[in-house]
Amino acid sequence: MPGPRKRPFSHLRPPSVQPAMIGYIKPVETPPGTQPLLEVADLRVSIAQSGATIRPVAGVGFSLQAGETFALLGESGCGKSMTALAIARLLPDAGRLEAAALRLNGEDLLAHTEARMRTVRGGRIGMIFQEPGTSLNPVMTVFVQLAEVLARHRGLRGARARAEACRLLEAVGIPDAARRLDDYPFQFSGGMKQRVMIAMALAGDPQLLIADEPTTALDVTIQAQVLDLLAALQAQRGMGMLLITHDLGVVARMAHRVGVMYAGELIETGSRAEFFDTPLHPYSRKLFAALPGAAQRGRPLDALAGSVPALDASFVGCRFASRCPQAFARCTETAPRWHRRGGQAVRCHLYEGGEAPQRAAVQLQTADAAAHYEREHEPLLEVHELQVHFPVRKGILRRVVGQVKAVDGVSLALHPGRTLALVGESGCGKTTVGKAILQLIAPTAGEVRFAGQNVVGLGAAELLPMRRAMQMVFQDPFASLNPRMAIGEIIEEGMLALGVAGDAAARRRRVDELLERIGLSAAMRHRYPHEFSGGQRQRIAIARALAVSPRLIVCDEPTSALDVSVQAQLLNLMRELQRERGLAYLFVTHNLAVVEYLAHDVAVMYLGRIVEQGPAERVLSAPAHPYTRMLMAAVPRLDAGSASPPPAAGAADLPSPLDPPAGCHFHPRCPRADQRCRSAYPPVSSLATEHQVRCHWPLHH
Repeated sequence: MPGPRKRPFSHLRPPSVQPAMIGYIKPVETPPGTQPLLEVADLRVSIAQSGATIRPVAGVGFSLQAGETFALLGESGCGKSMTALAIARLLPDAGRLEAAALRLNGEDLLAHTEARMRTVRGGRIGMIFQEPGTSLNPVMTVFVQLAEVLARHRGLRGARARAEACRLLEAVGIPDAARRLDDYPFQFSGGMKQRVMIAMALAGDPQLLIADEPTTALDVTIQAQVLDLLAALQAQRGMGMLLITHDLGVVARMAHRVGVMYAGELIETGSRAEFFDTPLHPYSRKLFAALPGAAQRGRPLDALAGSVPALDASFVGCRFASRCPQAFARCTETAPRWHRRGGQAVRCHLYEGGEAPQRAAVQLQTADAAAHYEREHEPLLEVHELQVHFPVRKGILRRVVGQVKAVDGVSLALHPGRTLALVGESGCGKTTVGKAILQLIAPTAGEVRFAGQNVVGLGAAELLPMRRAMQMVFQDPFASLNPRMAIGEIIEEGMLALGVAGDAAARRRRVDELLERIGLSAAMRHRYPHEFSGGQRQRIAIARALAVSPRLIVCDEPTSALDVSVQAQLLNLMRELQRERGLAYLFVTHNLAVVEYLAHDVAVMYLGRIVEQGPAERVLSAPAHPYTRMLMAAVPRLDAGSASPPPAAGAADLPSPLDPPAGCHFHPRCPRADQRCRSAYPPVSSLATEHQVRCHWPLHH
């Protein structure tokens, strides 16, 4: 089975059966006479590392029926992915696996030799790994990688293997599948690579599919397509699915039952409907409270303080006690037992008295009274008809044969103390706009005026003062932070380059202040990026941007792939800094829930052009462009369990910017398109105050 790595697993031996944990109960009861597809009881994993023992999974138990989806929900570091790897017996060399039961269709997986497990993995158990870019071999074609699975688990070779590989790619919605079999992974978009991973997971015709964050960091439209695809394939094949995610919207759309994990333990289980109607554990309630949205605008999110505790610690009481707003003395002294409430089960001391405690009233804070720097101020940033075209060269002489119009006439304005969200699918040109504004990419045409001055075409010396005033927070903090520099040096580097904050002592004080301001300790200044979590690294990236006291920050997907609680902490920090310093944010994102919460204005981008823009409340509550409506319809909602999700218009993928469609670029995906849309690009129409749209048939409200 293809995976992120291939290593021998001879270190794994069938462990001795350990007694079930005291107080353990199966969260779900199997109907009489029905054997579960997957049965896990008291699953434990320990990993020896640098003289310490890490226990990422500590007594997890659940069952899964054929045709059912069980969602494991929780923060990064809680043990979700390690649980999945343990079920497939894909632990690292230093890992040790113990369980009271680990059965697939009644067959004891712990009793299998490694040779026998190699026939189970990829065959009876398929797995979709979290990052397809690192799970697919970059030097092998898609067919070669699919053929490996087909030969190993189904005995198909030659023409039969190629025909089946083509059928699999067609089944997962990849157009022109016969030709694309011979393409390499880098020739596929992120969404297409994820589909290839799904095809490889299905190639062995599995009974159980493990999907580890299958839609993390995907656009809402691609995410909707992938989720619909998984649901359809599950219904056709009758597979059981173990879905690992931190996205409550995905859980609401896909899961039949839900299990919440925290610090290596399962702490709550129940049906999807019961869980979303009445989450029982204080941690589950906190996850819901931390969700951004229009209802929370103007007030801080109810974010969880702190982070998941280190899993090499010895726990005595409840593992959530240090972060729990309802903790009392017993929580730190005794580990809680399981308690049932109808079809739900919860591991919490609050439920020991019989009746469930009343839900604590949520104290909603009033909206901020601070000024928002309304539009009577002059714009800090003005972009007029910005174009960024990349030449396409071919042949020995590298002649230009075409132009990729990544940005093709973008105009926008951003005022001090406000947030402008730039939204759209991957490949539409959002990040290129941000980099061109900062002159990290040379524009082909157009103007970028910052504080009244056109910065396009300025030399390095002339741009130096602008570098201090305009900063960027990149999407991947791990890639943008130098791994060989301590974080104190990383934050100080910009001050040194731009001559900010005086002498070494003053810069050191400034670094310490910034670390404390972003919720880290000044004592951490000597640590390196790999010693921090993803959310902490993103905070460090923000501190680096703040070090030179900018007026504008371009934020490129700063919350993508972050957990709900970490995302809430980051959004609260950004709001506070904007309120205190009057910062302007250009917020590049595809997360519309974050846009609803944070943005004052929205610009919707499609194939290099702005198709709709205006005040956030107006655009998101009454979208006029069919593409904006498609984006809104594709967002997984928490009430998705009550009804089938609405069909999203335009299921096709984003066309290539190298050869955009004639007329309105969106017409091949638009249900309202007519001949006029196919022949002429629509002009700008004004629908209301500052609400503009490029559409021949805008939707009026």
